[in-house]
Amino acid sequence: MSADFSLSGEQSWRILRLYHLYRLVIGITLALLISSDLDAQLLDMMHPALFRNGSWVYLALNVLIIATVRRPKRLAQVFSLALVDVILLSGLFYAAGGTPSGIGNLLIVAVAIANILLRGRIGLLIAAVAATGMIYLTFYLSLSRPAAAAQYVQAGALGALCFAAALFVQGLTRRLQVSESLAEQRAADVANLEALNALILQRMRTGILVLDEVHRVLLANQGANHLLGHADLTGKILDPHCPELIKRMQQWSHNPSLRPASLQAAPDGRVLQPSFIALQRGAHKHTLIFLDDISQIAQQAQQLKLASLGRLTAGIAHEIRNPLGAISHAAQLLQESEELEGPDLRLAQIIQDHSRRMNLVIENVLQLSRRRQAEPQLLDLKYWLHRFASEFRGSAAPGQTLHLETSGGSIQTRMDPHQLTQVLSNLVENGLRYSAQKNKHGQVWLKLFRDPESELPVLEVLDDGPGVVEEQLHQLFEPFYTTENKGTGLGLYISRELCESNQARLDYKLRVGGGSCLRITFAHPRKLS
Repeated sequence: MSADFSLSGEQSWRILRLYHLYRLVIGITLALLISSDLDAQLLDMMHPALFRNGSWVYLALNVLIIATVRRPKRLAQVFSLALVDVILLSGLFYAAGGTPSGIGNLLIVAVAIANILLRGRIGLLIAAVAATGMIYLTFYLSLSRPAAAAQYVQAGALGALCFAAALFVQGLTRRLQVSESLAEQRAADVANLEALNALILQRMRTGILVLDEVHRVLLANQGANHLLGHADLTGKILDPHCPELIKRMQQWSHNPSLRPASLQAAPDGRVLQPSFIALQRGAHKHTLIFLDDISQIAQQAQQLKLASLGRLTAGIAHEIRNPLGAISHAAQLLQESEELEGPDLRLAQIIQDHSRRMNLVIENVLQLSRRRQAEPQLLDLKYWLHRFASEFRGSAAPGQTLHLETSGGSIQTRMDPHQLTQVLSNLVENGLRYSAQKNKHGQVWLKLFRDPESELPVLEVLDDGPGVVEEQLHQLFEPFYTTENKGTGLGLYISRELCESNQARLDYKLRVGGGSCLRITFAHPRKLS
């Protein structure tokens, strides 16, 4: 409704409908009155015929108004409606003989209802028209009927009551309008607060679940769905989706003082620390579950340890390298000696090999401590991978094959190209080495595509080697963990660290049919900060 009305919304429509109904009831009552056996009372009126005709006109006009004017959108329409009603009632007031007829009371009610819908001076104008009409018509009646002169006091009192009703109703309506505005504002504040709370709940990294007595999920935020590896758990029974979590909850219910053990929702998923809180809602008992990703905490602790180790290694590197270089040089001189026999040459070669391995360990640890800050750039991954594959094939050893498969369309991300080269070189070399252990020739497949669910760029490094046994999966990316005698155990760890510094993620995926799959999920080019 327009802002010119005193009230807004459905309240105005309800009051206007009641006003229509009130006028219709008055019109029907007057029609029944003049159609009944009460004609004898009409003889005391000033103009009985005019009253009869006026009553029929009042009823017919109100029926017409109700049928045509249902939802007025302008102030002038409501004002005209109230003005016509007051004028018609004033006419009936005159025809019925003035104040003794009681029509003046109907005028007061009409003025009061009009001032609910109208505001300020416009509402008082309706009261002025009603009061002026009653006083003037009383004066006009007194000219032809001297006895009507005694009605001036009553007519004046009715006119004063019209103004009093108008002022009282406007004041009451104003207070109601202020209360309505305050209630709307508070309702809007509460709605905004609820929306903000829901948004915060959904954006929290901590997973939040609410379960009922039968372990049905009543609430699950995005963090919980992501950590448990499901799109939406709301409304589902949690037992088949995460039996380990249900097991921890049952253990907690038997002994709430014990801290629940950590769990892994999926074989290659994150390590989660659950905590439980009992909720009582009337007769229903619910359970609130918090899920924290402690793999990030463990990773931060691992980074602190490696940073300390890197600083320690950087401090003593020259103390180790100097004697290590002397040992390596002496072993090389021994190998060049003509007097050295075969077994002694083998021992000298062992010294040389282990000296190189020790130097490689020192270089890798120093690389961790001196790693430069990532400088992400916008990369066209298809073009970049074709160039990387071409350069790698040019320097590859005989019997090593690198395959490349890309999907259609441009696939872009933001990543430091030098660090991406370091990561991919390490993954491809690992894949070729493991592939050669099982096959005559080593080969690796690079597969670039866009994830259908997240729309993020994904690069898979696939090989047909023996793969990784399930017992070793949780240690695969730990520093200094290796399955080879000559490895340092830092390659995959450094690769994952470089990916995470560019907001990418490196994961190991089980490959059907054997072999290994290392997947890099890149960040969206517009989401990297």
